[in-house]
Amino acid sequence: LNEKQYVGFATLPNQVHRKSVKKGFDFTLMVAGESGMGKSTLVNSLFLTDLYRDRKLLNAEERISQTVEIIKHTVDIEEKGVKLKLTIVDTPGFGDAVNNNECWKPITDYIDQQFEQYFRDESGLNRKNIQDNRVHCCLYFIPPFGHGLRPVDVEFMKALHEKVNIIPLIAKADCLTPNEIKKLKDRVKEIDKFGIKVYQFPECDSDEDEEFKQLDKELKVSPTGVISPLSTYHMENQSHCDFVKLRNMLIRSHMHDLKDVTCDVHYENYRAQCIQEMTSKLAQDNRMESPIPILPLSTPDVETEKLIKMKDEELKRMQEMLNKMQQQMHEKDQ
Repeated sequence: LNEKQYVGFATLPNQVHRKSVKKGFDFTLMVAGESGMGKSTLVNSLFLTDLYRDRKLLNAEERISQTVEIIKHTVDIEEKGVKLKLTIVDTPGFGDAVNNNECWKPITDYIDQQFEQYFRDESGLNRKNIQDNRVHCCLYFIPPFGHGLRPVDVEFMKALHEKVNIIPLIAKADCLTPNEIKKLKDRVKEIDKFGIKVYQFPECDSDEDEEFKQLDKELKVSPTGVISPLSTYHMENQSHCDFVKLRNMLIRSHMHDLKDVTCDVHYENYRAQCIQEMTSKLAQDNRMESPIPILPLSTPDVETEKLIKMKDEELKRMQEMLNKMQQQMHEKDQ
């Protein structure tokens, strides 16, 4: 028998892997929930780093009067030659006020701003060096006290579930008995009756090992119960904590899928909406223009001519941008 001939493209996966490792990866994780839910402890334990060492702790009075802030922490992590640029977006002040009406507005505005910046960069000349600051995942901390989801929990997730991948967590689960945890999880799992879509774990590939398949099966039982004691040792105790499952899901198995869903679903929805609004505005401006030229009764002044010129240039830029985007969408469909 003649030896099977190879062209060489079987090495492509190795080439892609080497290029990706050399370039490095980026991931943006948002954490949201009331103060005292253990958000910072959980994040530091997930990535074995101290992102909050310069944080100023507020007293109860300061927390109540504080409005919702958006604070970014960025750190470069390297493990076995693989580099990860991790950005944590914290939301101190969320849910701490007496009146929490629309306290999620600064958070939705922030997510939209990142989409808008990416959209501008993608439509510009420097498309090869775009910095991706889009939020890839939001860990939402639900207090262990109470009887399930509160109105503020429902409204927050309603406002964000079409913009970002939401993973609801039960905070400080070590305050509850196993039976109480199960009951609270069951109540939180009724989240779909509010029309809220949380992040859905993808199906596990058939060629994965049995340990990975079992982990993937356990992860699909949502939400994840998380405790946040000061000792990382207790977090590893899976009898009353799903910390290990959460870390494996975020880092080992689903980080890439979270980024893909952000790009292919949430950002594409935003992008399509922007193009639709631009098209409508352009059509409206064209309809407003008279088909029959009207001679001015008097010679326009310099300021009027300048405004007309600026409007023409703006319409021209919008038309060029729209044509470019439509061409990109056509190429993508092919």
